[in-house]
This record gives sequence, C-alpha cells and structure tokens, in this order.
Amino acid sequence: MAPPAPLDPAVLAVVQAIGASGGRAVLVGGWVRDWLLGLGSKDYDFEVYGLELGALERVLGAFGDVIAVGKSFGVLRVKGLDVDFSIPRRDSKAGRGHRGFLVELDPTLDFAEAASRRDLTLNSIGLDPLTGEVLDPHGGRRDLERKMLRATDAAKFAEDSLRALRVAQFRARFEMEPDEELRRICGAIDISDLPGERIFEELRKLLLKARRPSLGLAFLGETGLLRFFPELASMVGVPQDKVWHPEGTVWEHTLMVVDEAAASRTGGEAEDLAVMLGALCHDLGKPLTTVVDGDRVRSPEHEERGVPVAEAFLSRLRAPGDLTAKVCGLVRFHLAPATFPQGGASPKAYRRLARRLEEAGINARVLHRLARADHFGRTTEDALARVFPSGDEFLRRMEDLAVERSAPKDVVLGRHLLARGFVPSPWFGEVLGACRDVQDETGWDDPDRILDRVLAERGEERTASSSKE
Repeated sequence: MAPPAPLDPAVLAVVQAIGASGGRAVLVGGWVRDWLLGLGSKDYDFEVYGLELGALERVLGAFGDVIAVGKSFGVLRVKGLDVDFSIPRRDSKAGRGHRGFLVELDPTLDFAEAASRRDLTLNSIGLDPLTGEVLDPHGGRRDLERKMLRATDAAKFAEDSLRALRVAQFRARFEMEPDEELRRICGAIDISDLPGERIFEELRKLLLKARRPSLGLAFLGETGLLRFFPELASMVGVPQDKVWHPEGTVWEHTLMVVDEAAASRTGGEAEDLAVMLGALCHDLGKPLTTVVDGDRVRSPEHEERGVPVAEAFLSRLRAPGDLTAKVCGLVRFHLAPATFPQGGASPKAYRRLARRLEEAGINARVLHRLARADHFGRTTEDALARVFPSGDEFLRRMEDLAVERSAPKDVVLGRHLLARGFVPSPWFGEVLGACRDVQDETGWDDPDRILDRVLAERGEERTASSSKE
C-alpha cells in the first residue's frame, strides 16, 4: 500500500462521488509514474471501473457541464476541471484498408487487461487514490527501480508507430535504458506514416524536458530510427578538424551541444525551444561543405549552407513559421559570437547583425546562448576549462552598443524627408537605407545630422521645394 494520493480537493470530490455510485476511479498513466519517481504532475487521468459511460456521465454532471473530449474512446471531462475520466477499453489495430484503432469500451475489464494496451510498463501502473493501493500487474515499479524501459505488451507495442519516438523521449527524460527486446521492436518500426505535427511534439518534449536530450537522439541512431530524419542522419560520420573538434564527428559534437544547450534552459519555452533546435540544427551545413585536406578538415560557409537544410527539416515537421525563422537565424549566425571579436568587427557590423537577428525574431543574448553551447560542446582545452573569451567579448560589445536585446531603432524616418519638402517616391527607400547605414556606422541619434550627411554624399539639396518624384 502507498499513502493516499494528494489530490486536488475538487478532483477528490468527484472521485468520492464515483465511488459512492458503485464505480472505482483509478489514477493511471503519467501522473502515477511521476508520483512514484518523486516528480510533480498535474495531469490527472482516471480510468473508471464498474460504471457504464452513461452512468459516469450522470455522476460527472453533478459537478458541471460534461464535455465528451473523445466519446468514441470513452473520455469525458467536467468543464473547468482539467481531468480526463475514461472507461477501460480494448484497442486493436484496424484491418487492412482502414486507419486508426478499433475501440471496445468495457467497464468490467480487470485492470491487468486494460493496462496491457499501454506502451511501457512504467506507464501501466494504476493507483486507487482513496485507498492508496498500487495496481501493477506488469511490473512497472520494478522497472522504475531498475531504470529500465520495457514494452507492456511486445506483440501490441508497434501498433502505434509513435511509440518508438516516445521511447527516445523517455530514455532522455528519465535516463532509463530500453531493454533489448524494446530496442529490436523500435528499430523495426516504420514511422513514415506519422504526421509531422506528432513527430514534432515528441521532439519538443525530448528537447525541453530532458536533462540530457542526447540520450534520446543517440537512441534514434542506435536503433536505425535516424533514417527517418535524413538531415540529422547526414551528420553521422562526418569528420571535423581535430584541432577544433577533438571530440569527434559532427554528430558526436551535435549531441554534446544539445546537452549544453539543455543546461542553459531558462524555462521560457519559446526561447528555449528555439535554442534547443538551433543546437540540433546548427551544423546541418557541414555534410554539404566539409573538405578533407591531409590532416586538416574545413567546412567553409557551412552556417549559410545549413539554413535551407534546417528549413526543410522543420517544414516537414510542421514547425510553426516563427520558430523556423528563429532557428534559421541561429543557424546562419551561430559563429558570429566567436568570429566578430576575433576579426575586430566594427560597431557598424554589430549593429547590422542586431538588425538581422531581430528580423529573424531573436537577439544577441539568444544567439550567445547557442554559441556558448556550441563552444562548450567539444573537448578543446578552453571548452573543458569552461571559458569562452570571444563570446563574452561579443556580448559586452553588444551591451556597450545597447543592442544586445533589440536592434537600433531607425533615427531618420519618412516624416523627416516629408518635413524637408520631398514627395514620397522609391527614392525615399534609397535615402532611408543610406541613413540607416550612417546611423549604424556612427551611432548618431540626430536625424538632421544623419540626413544632412546622406544628402551631401548623394549630391542632393538639403531641402527640396521641387522635391524628388
């Protein structure tokens, strides 16, 4: 027996009402797993035994409007309560010529049979929140203790091909090892039938929830599942110069960079996900550009060449457009925090970079996060010593120029040309662009001073009664 589960009082009231009506509400799935691991979870999922769907709906109706979130799957919710209540069911793969699963609801099922449809034993544990009884017919608790991932039912596991990716995600999140049978099953699964959105969601969880995402990515490679991600697979075995990358190949370096990026997550999902995907994709251009010349290995312009590869990868996964733009910006400029200080870049170059980053939806601080991960994701002396002088200098320069969080705002605007009597025309764009260049070069914030210089350099009058047309 375990102590009664610490339920939210509103949820507990519903569970007690189900019991008073002759049913039994059993907590299942991720909440039980995370509770046994000592992790917090708010995702309540109950299987209700002993009540038909209609009877369950009547009980829930006493607590508010009932919403059928998946009535064919026997899943109900109470409006305002973020909890799933479902009837135990049998699932079976639809026959040839049909898609999806055949579902048979059966509130008289015993827990062992109902739990057998779940993917892994660690997700096949139940908990009676009123008595504290743990229901574990498939050995999930023992597997949790052994830190092992094991299929609940090996014969049924492959019926949902997404499960292969879930194993990769769980391996990374919980740092558990799939057993040999599970590895074999996953390696034989064809995930090409999955919509990009479902694949992207598993990748998102792997990158945002795991301390060491590399464990899940490595699993894809170990089982052959990486073949469904050709852009990532292309990095396997690609050599790197031992001076700069003694750790090994592009893929080995990428796995290290992803883990370094994970260590810098801040909790802001939008930015964290962009940085994590940037870490995964930053060297996608190297397979296209790598040249071996004796003992030296070069990958010229790999950052620029990697942009369309990253874009194609994320497009196939149906990633949001703004996220794709951020990741592509990170890929394109990921070397800048190292090369700008080393090359003595001018203030104008820093300001122009800030503009390019803002166009992509990121800023210098986000880029610096990726660059640090890239730098530390190797085994050079300075990386092992955890020092990144160029990157630190880059961020200082951006801060000194006040462009580390956003690009400079244009000082000269169309209204300044109108005030001098010029009529709107395509010429406006040329002059405003030139003003922007002067602003970035000098740091001036006086619109008249900037405009006077630009007009003088172009041989134009400072005011125009006749104006440009």
